[in-house]
Amino acid sequence: MSTCRTAMIILGASGDLAGRKLIPALRRLYEEGVFDASCAVIGSGRTAFDDDSFRRHLGAETDFASLLHYHQGLDGLREYVEALGTFDQTIVFFSLPPRVYADTAAALAQRGFGDRTRLIIEKPFGYDYDSARDLNRRLGAFFNEQHIYRIDHYLAKEAVRNILVFRFANSLFDPVWNSRYLESIQINACEEEGVGHRAQYFDGAGVIRDMVQNHLMQLLCLMTMEAPVSLDAEDIRAQKLAVLKSLKIEECRRGQYEGYREEEGVRPDSSTETYAEIRASINSFRWTGMPIFIRTGKAVHRKGTEIGVRFKSVPRLLFNEDGLVAPNRIVFKIQPAEGILLDLAGKDPGDETMRVTTMNMAFCYRSIFPGEIPEAYRKLLADAIRGDRTLFVSARETELSWKLLQPFLDKGDPVPYPRGALPESKLLKDWIDFDAYKSMCAS
Repeated sequence: MSTCRTAMIILGASGDLAGRKLIPALRRLYEEGVFDASCAVIGSGRTAFDDDSFRRHLGAETDFASLLHYHQGLDGLREYVEALGTFDQTIVFFSLPPRVYADTAAALAQRGFGDRTRLIIEKPFGYDYDSARDLNRRLGAFFNEQHIYRIDHYLAKEAVRNILVFRFANSLFDPVWNSRYLESIQINACEEEGVGHRAQYFDGAGVIRDMVQNHLMQLLCLMTMEAPVSLDAEDIRAQKLAVLKSLKIEECRRGQYEGYREEEGVRPDSSTETYAEIRASINSFRWTGMPIFIRTGKAVHRKGTEIGVRFKSVPRLLFNEDGLVAPNRIVFKIQPAEGILLDLAGKDPGDETMRVTTMNMAFCYRSIFPGEIPEAYRKLLADAIRGDRTLFVSARETELSWKLLQPFLDKGDPVPYPRGALPESKLLKDWIDFDAYKSMCAS
C-alpha cells in the first residue's frame, strides 16, 4: 500500500523527462503498491492537453492511466487538485528550466501550496556560488528546507548506494581506508558522445558545472566521509559536509574537443570546457597527504563511470625486489556495468620462479542479483513520497561545492583534444587503467 494519499504534480509534464523517466517510474511504483489508486498524477504545462490526450501523449494504457490528469498552467491548479479528492500531501516536481525555479516556487506559494507541499528540483542548483545562495534563499522564503528535495540521480544508483555498505559493513577495509595505506582515489566519468541535443544548455554550463559540482563531488564525499552515527539523512549529510569543509581543489585543467564549436547551438567562439581534470586534497587526520583526482569529459574514447582506489606499493623486498609488483586496486564500476573489482597479487600457476601476477576478484551486480536493478528515479520518487531525504542534496552541500569550484569556473582557454581520444593526463602519471576493466561485469 502507498504510504499516504499523494498528489504528484509534474510541472513541465509535456517535456522529455516526464515521458522518459518520471511517468515510467511512477507506473512501477503503482505496480508495487507504493503509489496506489488513492493517489493522483497531475501534469501541468503550457501545452493544451485534456486528460485523455495527456494519457495518449504518454502512452499510458493500463489501470495506471486513470491516475493521470492534466491542468494547463498554474492558475487554478490548487483548486483543480482539490477537486480530484482529499490528499495527505502534495509533491511538485520541477521538470522546468532551472532559471524559473525561484519564480515558480513563489507562484506556487501565492496560489496556496503550503506546509504539506514538497518540492523536487533537478540540478543544476544554481550556476555558481552566488546564484546557488540566491536560489536557496528565494526557495527558503516560501518553503521550509525540510520540504525541498534536490535530486542528484547518481545518489540513487545501486552501485553508488553500495559504497557506504562496502566501507562500513566490512571490517576488512575500514582499517586501511586512509592515507597511510592508500596512494590515491581516482574518479573517472567519460562519455563517447559529444553534447548532441544538449548543446544550448551545455555551452552555458560546461562539464565542471554539469558533472563535477554535483555528481562527482557527491561520489567523492561518499568515498571519504567518516561513518555517520546513524543512517538518518541528517547524520549522513553532516559527514558529507565535513568532507566539503576540509576539501581543497589544488589544480584544475580544462579541455575542449575539436569540432565542439561547430556543434549546432554552440557559440563559434565558445571557451566552454568539455573535459576537466582536477586534483584535490582533504585536510583531515584520515586523508592528509593523499591526492584525489577527478577526470570527466565528453567525446572521449569510451563511456564509463568508475571510482578507483589505488593502494601504496608493498616494500621492495621478497617478491617486489624489482618494484614491478602492481599495487592493489579496488574499482567501483558505477555505469554502465555495475560492480566492485579487487586486484590482488598472486603466484603465476606452474611458474617455478615464483613469478607474481595480478588476479581479479569481481563482484558483478548482474551475476549476483539477476533480477532488475531499480532505476534511479523510481527510488527517488518513492523516497520523496515517504519523506526520506537521505538521497537528496541539502542547500548547504550545494553551496559548499560551488564555493570550492568557484575559483576555477570559466578560467582560461580550454586545451583542444581530438574527438574520440582521452587527453593525456597532466596531473597524474599513474592513472588507473580503467579501460582494462571495460569488459568486466558487462552484461
